[in-house]
Amino acid sequence: MKTQAAILWETNTPWSVEEIELDAPRNGEVLVKIAASGMCHSDEHLVTGDVPFALPIIGGHEGAGVVEEVGPGVTWLQPGDHVVFGFIPSCGRCASCSTGHQNLCDLGAQLGVGRQISDGTARHHARGEDLGLMCLLGTFARHTVVHEASCIKIEKDIPLSRACLLGCGVVTGWGSAVYAADTQPGDTIVVVGVGGIGANAIQGAKLAGAKRVIAIDPLENKREKAMEFGATHTFPSMTEAVQGIADLTWGTMANKVIMTMGAGDGSVLSEALALTAKRGRVVVTNIHPASEMTASMNMFDLTLMEKQVVGSLFGSGNPRYDIPKLIGLYREGQIDLDNLVTKEYTLEQVNEGYDDMRSGKNIRGVMIYD
Repeated sequence: MKTQAAILWETNTPWSVEEIELDAPRNGEVLVKIAASGMCHSDEHLVTGDVPFALPIIGGHEGAGVVEEVGPGVTWLQPGDHVVFGFIPSCGRCASCSTGHQNLCDLGAQLGVGRQISDGTARHHARGEDLGLMCLLGTFARHTVVHEASCIKIEKDIPLSRACLLGCGVVTGWGSAVYAADTQPGDTIVVVGVGGIGANAIQGAKLAGAKRVIAIDPLENKREKAMEFGATHTFPSMTEAVQGIADLTWGTMANKVIMTMGAGDGSVLSEALALTAKRGRVVVTNIHPASEMTASMNMFDLTLMEKQVVGSLFGSGNPRYDIPKLIGLYREGQIDLDNLVTKEYTLEQVNEGYDDMRSGKNIRGVMIYD
């Protein structure tokens, strides 16, 4: 069939919206008509080259839609089912999945190649070339073919324009606070960067019982938004936050600091550690350039104060468990998905949406399809 998609042909160029040829699903695969896609900063990392996935590639990895066709061997999905895509597939059988770490499933090793899990070939084509898929999904498209390992079935009453956010940003941010940071009641939590991930880290910390949730962002509009999501205090920079956090905590500093900036920078980890209490933890969730090999930390401080620096992928969560759970929290009004969406765009407005993200206008843009 023919459909439309936004393709990145070369780094540091705009997304190209054009017609593609899409093959039918093969063994273990499903054809999905996408209803909505979040516009995550990770797709911007494709453009800059910080994430060196193979090009050309269809962007997008936060998606939700309706199954239109299933390939041979698919038994638990059928046409008409509503699904959210997990940006890391989960097989349920590898060592990581079987020990409760679906975010580290062995199938994730294929993300950078962008071909189908089942046989390593492409279903998406344009200009006579095979196309890769961002995170094996390619949600910047009206239709896509993905492996069933990337699909999580959801109830049909949940708006797909909000459910799509659960494919990455919501679980990643929420889990960074609840799982990776292990927020405890009464903790002081710092979230550095109030975008789509940071806003959800704030929500997760609040729901986990943090006494103080301190948001740091240079943009006033994002600091204001942070307060709406549950932050108790805000600062424009980590440098300016040091004395304020010391005053709030009687000098003990923050129990956990969660790094959720749009692009990570190893040179600022020393600032994050300066905000952290004895035996405190810095959670690095934001993506750093793949080529970055250095970080600035006071190792004397790290050792003598027993501080920790940990990484977190997909919020250290389990998408097949956490996505339905967070849908339940949304249904009950305990987390806010609606106000995460600053603006909606069409597929043809993909470059406008990323211009707005770069300028700091959006917490999260969402692409809506017909």
